Amino acid sequence: MAFFYSRRKLKVRDEHELGELNIVPYLDILMNLIMFMLLSITGLAAFGILNVSAPSYGGPSAAAQDDSDKPKLLLSVLVSKKGFYVAGAGGLLGPQTGSVNPDEVPPTLPKNADGTYDYAALTAQLVGVKKEFPTETKVIIGAEADIPYEVLVGTMDAVRESPPPDRKVLFPDVTLGAL
Repeated sequence: MAFFYSRRKLKVRDEHELGELNIVPYLDILMNLIMFMLLSITGLAAFGILNVSAPSYGGPSAAAQDDSDKPKLLLSVLVSKKGFYVAGAGGLLGPQTGSVNPDEVPPTLPKNADGTYDYAALTAQLVGVKKEFPTETKVIIGAEADIPYEVLVGTMDAVRESPPPDRKVLFPDVTLGAL
């Protein structure tokens, strides 16, 4: 019986013939998915944009100096666990007590009996403020740290315009502040 060497066994194999994984198609698909996600996020973000500005720390502008004879309204809406506090020009609007302690001051608009915030009453209160100061467009909204984001957005919506039957713009220039 003769001994026979096969050509397949005698052939020296290179490293690249040993079954290296080709990941180029996988990277192509991954890049396409990343591009798609970036473009779709950019498009969806445009739907949820609210015009909100940060407080400015600079000096007064020239326009603010010209209107010095008119009374200024520094309107603030504060959101707490108890309800809404609406303050204007340094004073609190609503029921007043002689208490100095902020924990004992009742909110201007307390929560409803079921524990929800009363956005309709807030809008009605701000419609009355808008009648007194028709040219004012700025409001500062502040919230406690544990207030849900949905409540903050609902407050912004209630402050910016009145309900649908007559839909008037109230205070569109919203500035967010922290308590």
